[in-house]
Amino acid sequence: MRGSTMFKKMIVKTDERGLLFKKGSYVKHLQPGVHRLASFSDDEIVLLNVTKPFAVQGKDLNLFLQDEQLLKELTVVNVQDHEYVLHYEDGKFVSLLTPGKYAFWNVLKQHDFTRVDIRQPMVGAEIDEAIFSKVVGYLYASEVASHETGLLFYNNVMQQELAPGKYYFWRGPVQAAVKTVDLRHQQLDMTGQEIMTEDKVTLRLNFVCQYKIVDPLRALAFKAFEDQVYILLQLILREYVGTLKLDDLLRMKQEIAAFVLSRLNEKSEEYGVTFSSAGVKDIILPGDIKEILNTVLLAEKKAQANLITRREETASTRSLLNTAKLMDENQTLFRLKELEFLEKICEKIGTISLTGGGNLLEQLNSLLAGAKQ
Repeated sequence: MRGSTMFKKMIVKTDERGLLFKKGSYVKHLQPGVHRLASFSDDEIVLLNVTKPFAVQGKDLNLFLQDEQLLKELTVVNVQDHEYVLHYEDGKFVSLLTPGKYAFWNVLKQHDFTRVDIRQPMVGAEIDEAIFSKVVGYLYASEVASHETGLLFYNNVMQQELAPGKYYFWRGPVQAAVKTVDLRHQQLDMTGQEIMTEDKVTLRLNFVCQYKIVDPLRALAFKAFEDQVYILLQLILREYVGTLKLDDLLRMKQEIAAFVLSRLNEKSEEYGVTFSSAGVKDIILPGDIKEILNTVLLAEKKAQANLITRREETASTRSLLNTAKLMDENQTLFRLKELEFLEKICEKIGTISLTGGGNLLEQLNSLLAGAKQ
């Protein structure tokens, strides 16, 4: 009985390891089994579960890494400032380790680690996307649509072009940004642009052009790219319209479009685009000019109508003259014309009364003969 009171019995289970301390200083680690300590000594055993990461509250990890026997049962990983480490136990993802030193018991589980250099923030294809939901705070995503191209920048320095898809980046010292450029055909509308013609008439133009970006990096070099294209179009229109009188402008709509498209494509390489079409949608005139043009147009149409009427009358008179000449020269034709005339008379007369002898045709002929005399 007296001997049993002189010792404290400590049991270290199979899934545990013990750390022996004397007067607060680490001595050694203890395997599973029964261990006895003097009842009145300052010895202490700290029990650790080997399924959990190795950690002793209030003690620095390096204190224990001097024990070679303990090190045989530990897997130690040191994470640098520029790294994340992905920790796997028995092939399954467990956690993401930030900079620091870590130790894990290797007696019951196999530990594997994947190092990630966050100075190159794009997540590589070797990292399984299945873990992304478990490390949300350490990742961010950018997406490039099917009709776009992406330009990848690290700390505002261009790195590469990105094809359509979804990309993930580690949060860290290097800031990644993806700028997208729409590669579809786009339309630029210029509405109500006021321009003065050579003869000092101020009008408004509605103009449209279509373009497609072919060099995304050049296009991104312009601040407010679409505004810059708009200004370019505006200057070209002012340059051309300012050399035309109003009448010429109204007559040369197609020529304006061809000129503007040609000038735009002279700048296409500089802007990283190709311009495919351009055209005038509307020319809006001031009210007083519109009234004048309407008056002129009405007068022109009346003159054209009078000309057509006179032309038709002349043609009709000429036709009658030609017919008269033919009938005068050809008695048979004249006779046929008489019979045609008689036929028309008979169609319009309901009843004909005859006196004297002879048949109807002879009497009508005698009438016509009398009319000739």
